[in-house]
Amino acid sequence: MSVEMSVSMAANPALFVLGSFVVACSATVARLPRAGESLEAQAFLVEPGGKGLNLAVGARRLGAAVDGLLAIGDDALAALAGPALDRAGLPAAMLHGFPGPTGAGIGFTDAAGENCLAVHPGANARLGPAEVGRVADRIARADLVLAQFEVGDAAIAETFRIARAAGVRTLLNPSPFRMPGQEIRASKILAATTILVVNAVEAAAFAAALGLDSPEGRTEPDAFGALAEALLACGPALVVVTVGAGGALAFQAGHPALVQPAFPVAAVDTLGAGDAFTAGLAVGLAEGRPLAESLRLAAACGACVVRRKGVFDALPDRDAVAALLA
Repeated sequence: MSVEMSVSMAANPALFVLGSFVVACSATVARLPRAGESLEAQAFLVEPGGKGLNLAVGARRLGAAVDGLLAIGDDALAALAGPALDRAGLPAAMLHGFPGPTGAGIGFTDAAGENCLAVHPGANARLGPAEVGRVADRIARADLVLAQFEVGDAAIAETFRIARAAGVRTLLNPSPFRMPGQEIRASKILAATTILVVNAVEAAAFAAALGLDSPEGRTEPDAFGALAEALLACGPALVVVTVGAGGALAFQAGHPALVQPAFPVAAVDTLGAGDAFTAGLAVGLAEGRPLAESLRLAAACGACVVRRKGVFDALPDRDAVAALLA
């Protein structure tokens, strides 16, 4: 059964995001710095972020009803979280506080729009099965549950276990990348994942761990076929690989690969493009749209984000996506 046909059409799907809250700092530089080098920045931005928050905001702006679990600390940075959720139309009940620092990150974006970044998880690393268990009823009510790797394996595994036991599909974006468990083929997280979304770098890391040829630097479906087959055998029903300007590739067992070209836009800042893509894909599939249509929505969301600096305010609503598609 194809992944988009497992639910009926839902005008306002309910998504649950096991996420992360990170105060994101980004600097615009002429080129990415070398080791030991200090550069002058042309611009500097501080905004609420984190892959989990980005997914939640992106999905909410596309019309989904969004709930979730985000961790913050008790430091000065934590004060940014409440107003950010309020501005995005997200429930304050998503926040769970811990003693200690709030997650924070720094990214560099060069003149071509390429980026690199580092994130300190802070309170996000403290989310565990106990906190997840307290919101089990909210997880079970969702149409789709999303997670990414700015929180720990134990929290993700418990969230996906609860979701799948309730018949709810799950989406995993394993970024920032780490291996999900000691052995990929035996990973409880991958076994409970319905939809796996990876970028080209993450795909290459999975290929290396599975002893497969690296697809790095390639964008054609054949380059990812063996990897997709191996990952589908680990549990997911759908594997989506984003390949930057090459667009995205989608694989399902027994189906030919789907290719979604990237929209030709001038990239100003690629930070957050993957989160916008994943949010668009999640909403499209949760609405019961065909996979090809959901991929097009996802690609349009990613294209909207790269045309602006920053992420929080760049995540598009339906009107922005419609304007790009038109």
